[in-house]
Amino acid sequence: MQCASVLVAAQAASTAPLLQAQLLGTVRRAMATSLLRIPPPQALLRPLVVPERLLLGPGPSNVPQRIRAAGGRQILGHMHPEMLQVMDEIKAGIQYAFQTQNQLTLAISGSGHCAMEAALFNLLECGDTILVAINGIWGQRAAEIARRLGANVYELLKPPGEYFTPRDIEEGLVQHKPSVLFITHGESSTGVLQPLEGLGQLCHRHGCLLLVDAVASLGGAPIFMDQQEIDVLYSGSQKVLNSPPGSAPISFSERAREKVLRRKTKPQSFYLDIGLLGNYWGCDGEPRRYHHTIPINSFFSLREGLAMLAEIGLESSWERHRANCARLCQGLLSLGLELFVKEEVRLPTVITIRVPEGYNWKDITAFLMDNHAMEITGGLGPTVDKVLRIGLMGCNSTGENVNRVLRALQDALGRCRRSRL
Repeated sequence: MQCASVLVAAQAASTAPLLQAQLLGTVRRAMATSLLRIPPPQALLRPLVVPERLLLGPGPSNVPQRIRAAGGRQILGHMHPEMLQVMDEIKAGIQYAFQTQNQLTLAISGSGHCAMEAALFNLLECGDTILVAINGIWGQRAAEIARRLGANVYELLKPPGEYFTPRDIEEGLVQHKPSVLFITHGESSTGVLQPLEGLGQLCHRHGCLLLVDAVASLGGAPIFMDQQEIDVLYSGSQKVLNSPPGSAPISFSERAREKVLRRKTKPQSFYLDIGLLGNYWGCDGEPRRYHHTIPINSFFSLREGLAMLAEIGLESSWERHRANCARLCQGLLSLGLELFVKEEVRLPTVITIRVPEGYNWKDITAFLMDNHAMEITGGLGPTVDKVLRIGLMGCNSTGENVNRVLRALQDALGRCRRSRL
């Protein structure tokens, strides 16, 4: 029986090139008698091949089987009652993850970057003043978007690896009198976890709204939207939530919603108009109206990622990420590597280390990819050529993965070529 199976497999393998050649011949003959001049791409006539890799960079993170299965379910219509129910469940999951009772809570059909634009497009009008706290690339991006909207942009600057104190923030508020302060909770380009305690109250005392980017930190580090008086908070699906990129949780406080309602002009983006989106998501008590065709299967995945976080529990998730970050950092120090951010403000989901002296960071990341099927990355924005970034997010934040990346780095340090100093 085994010999027969081997023979069948061998025959199938031998006929595969012949079948492919016959298919291509058929295509060419059809092209010769049609008006088409561009043939079907040969690459698309072959099966899709995707390698298996352990994604320990700053995102996306690996997608577990349960979430992949949810995303692979048969599609529903975007106005079907069952789909609206899924959207309601996503909203409840976001409210739990954000720790908020805000009614204007939903998921943007786009990446975390799209949620950043949604927040800024709705909060800012031409001539408004925004203060942007910049200690990495995400503050830089927010400032760029705000300038394109015609806002008056003032920058509060810190070197990569540093964070902002309440005194830093208050000085900026007093000097510039902004209507919005943007700050990044988890700065994935530098590995800093920004303390938020007291910033919401500080902003409100100065007539300012607090806008927070939590793309890299949600589920991995404590954040309390209502208690910390955050006015707009957004995140992404592809980090701790372990869902495919392309959906982004966002929530507006009552203060933020009222600012949007007082606008003199409509938001410059119809697609990201939070009033229209809020109606479609059932946030305003009015009958739901079609706005756009949502990425239905991506939302199936997001729903399941939020469900898994709810099952684990926020506090358990925070502790797991803290413990695995600490274990990784201890191992990195044992390898003689230098951590980029001091412990008290270290982001537990994306850990940064200085590029070891004498090594090219590209050699190290390429070695891990080629020899260990593992992704870690170099710096981004202001940290390019300065750091390596290791992500431990959601299901990837495990003791086993800590051990794997430490062994892989030890291997790379021993085998990658060092430059002569």
